[in-house]
Amino acid sequence: MKAEDRVTERARDARAAITLEYVTLAWMTLEFAAALVLGLRFGSLLLLAFSIDSLIELASAAVMVWRLRQELQGRAAFERIKIIERRAALWTGYLLYALAAYVVASSAYGLALGHRADVKDSIWGLIIGVVAMVAMPGLAHFKRKLARPDRLDSKSLRADADEAVSCAYLAGVLIVGLLLSRLLGWWWLDSVAAIALLPFIVLEAREATQKEEEN
Repeated sequence: MKAEDRVTERARDARAAITLEYVTLAWMTLEFAAALVLGLRFGSLLLLAFSIDSLIELASAAVMVWRLRQELQGRAAFERIKIIERRAALWTGYLLYALAAYVVASSAYGLALGHRADVKDSIWGLIIGVVAMVAMPGLAHFKRKLARPDRLDSKSLRADADEAVSCAYLAGVLIVGLLLSRLLGWWWLDSVAAIALLPFIVLEAREATQKEEEN
């Protein structure tokens, strides 16, 4: 392939990737706001944890938009972009660790005090979870295709795709927790299900921080 054709193809891939990130920004904004409002209204630790994870993914998408725009507009040297990506990944990892600590503290508090989430209207939380569980794997698939070595060869875009997959797993836990709480009335399930989010959150945090600290 000629050098000119490769540059044109890479620019097209970058534009496709930035479109996916704009879709991510729109959805994560809606997901964060809805999960936060519902979590506060119904006292659901699951929904609150899900909203914070959505906020972190929103920040990650914003960084990716900046990074892709820099490449398309030629405003920053490649090495400078790599430095910004590394710093962003570290901060994302630290925020995820903070989320894990919040989940542990909130769940322990809820179990100790017999916290009861109001799940009578949890259908809205279930809808959010179902949409995320269906849409996120598809979004991740397209991001990974563009991040391949023969396309954009972007580690940050691959990491961003991994976060979309994580969001789908978290949505699955959210659905199971809310559904069983609604059907069986187990007051403690909201806190226990929130703790079930920890493996996904900690793994994502560890991967983000370890990979970047090694560079």
